[in-house]
Order: sequence, then structure tokens, then C-alpha cells
Amino acid sequence: MPLYYCTISEGSTSNEQRSRIAAELTRIHCETTGAPPAFVHVFFVEARGAGLPDGKRAMVLGSIRAGRTPEQKERLASEMGRAVAEILGRRAEEVSVSTAEIPARWVMEGGEVLPEPGEEGAWLARHA
Repeated sequence: MPLYYCTISEGSTSNEQRSRIAAELTRIHCETTGAPPAFVHVFFVEARGAGLPDGKRAMVLGSIRAGRTPEQKERLASEMGRAVAEILGRRAEEVSVSTAEIPARWVMEGGEVLPEPGEEGAWLARHA
């Protein structure tokens, strides 16, 4: 957790671009939320035909732990959208970013259910 699912136009990215996108999404998520980088998962799928909304070349859907502030969610969406657009050489309007909140109790990392936001200290100490 979190899981970022990136849908991109078929044949529009190189492995190097995907690697850069994954690194940027991870960096932005960790800087915004304080989550450990090892927890961030980024997947890519290529859209064929009508797989993307009109006018979009990339779409990012992030499943994030519930309890993030509105400011954190806004920062995630805006910074990730800009980063993906820049890496792909696209306009920001061609990239869509959305987040969906998942309760911590629905997610397991390191063999344990995740703590609620703000209660990570003891959990992280056990998994250092």
C-alpha cells in the first residue's frame, strides 16, 4: 500500500520513462505522506482503443490509505500529474490523476495490518 495503477496509451512509453514515472510517484507519495518507499507499488498497463478518456494520454489511479488530509490528496494529484506529463512530454491536461481511499485495516504489509495514519511509529519500529 499504496498502489498506483498507471494506464498509458499503447506504445507511447519506453521502459526508461516507466522507471522514471515509478520513481517520481514513489518520491512524491513518500514526501507527502511519510510512507516508506518499499510500500509504494506502481503498475503499468497499456490502453488499446478506447482505454483512456477522450483527450487523455495517461491516467493514474492511486489506492491510498484513508485518513490523508485534503491538502495531501491535492498535492499527490497535482504533483504526480505534472511529473507524469513532463516525463511523457505531454501537456498536463493530457494526464488524469485520481486517488481512492482504502481503510488501513484492509491492507497488509510486512505480515501485519497497516496502522491508521498518525499511528505508524510503533509499526515502523517493528519493521525497521
